[in-house]
Amino acid sequence: MTAQYSDSRLTNLIAQGTGEILKGIRGVGLLRGRELGEAGDDLAQNWIARVLRQHRPDDGFLSEEAADNPARLEKERVWIVDPLDGTKEFATGRQDWAVHIALVENGVPTHAAVGLPDLGVVFKSSDVRHVSGPFAGKIAMSRNRPPAVAQFVADNLGFACEGIGSAGAKAMHVLLGDYDAYIHAGGQYEWDQAAPVGVALAAGLHASRLNGDALQYNNADTYIPDLLVCRPELKDQILELLAKYHDEHGSFEGVAK
Repeated sequence: MTAQYSDSRLTNLIAQGTGEILKGIRGVGLLRGRELGEAGDDLAQNWIARVLRQHRPDDGFLSEEAADNPARLEKERVWIVDPLDGTKEFATGRQDWAVHIALVENGVPTHAAVGLPDLGVVFKSSDVRHVSGPFAGKIAMSRNRPPAVAQFVADNLGFACEGIGSAGAKAMHVLLGDYDAYIHAGGQYEWDQAAPVGVALAAGLHASRLNGDALQYNNADTYIPDLLVCRPELKDQILELLAKYHDEHGSFEGVAK
C-alpha cells in the first residue's frame, strides 16, 4: 500500500483519471459504435487494474471487465468498479454514462466515486450532499427495460417516469435533485451499484433493495435483482407502495408498457 494516497484520494483520482481516458478515446473521433465502446471498456479497465496493483496490491478486486477471482471473498477490502457504465451511451455520443469506483470493506462501500465525465464532475463520498427543496416530481428508471413497478410508484405519487442510461447517472441525478427517486427492477450486478450507492448514502439519500433490505457487496453471486435510491423524505411512502405492488403482483418483475 502506498502511503502517499489515502483511500479517499485514490478513489477520487481513479474516477477522474478514468473519465479523462474515456473522453480522450472518444474525442479524437477515430473509432465509433461498437469498436469505440469496446476500446473504452478495455483501456479504462487496464489502467484501473494497473493503478490498483501498484497502490493497493493486497486488496481484492471485482470489475465488470475482468475475470472474477474468488480470492476476493477472503478479503475485507475489495475494490468494485465499472470502468464504463453505459457503454452504449458512451459509444453513441450520449452524456448519460459514468465511471464507478468503490472500495468496499466488509460488504459496505466506505469510499466511492461516480464520474459523469461529459458533465465534468466526479461525485465523491468524501464530500457530497444531496439537493433538498421542492420535489422534481420525477422518477428515474431504465431506458431499455422500464420496470412496471417504477410506473406504479410514480402514478401513485402523481410523478412522471423518465428513462436514463447509466445506473450511476440515474443515482447522481437523484442527488442533484433532477429526480426524486431511482427505481430499478431488471437485475444488476455489484459493479453497477456499489459506487452509486456509496455516494448516495454519503450524500444522505436512502438506498436499499426494493423490499427495504440493506445492500451488501462482495458476494459470491454478484447479481442483485433490484435497487431503490430516493430522497429520505420519500423513503417510507415509496417502500409502502413497493410492498403493495409486490403483494398484488407477487414480484417486482415486469416491464412497463
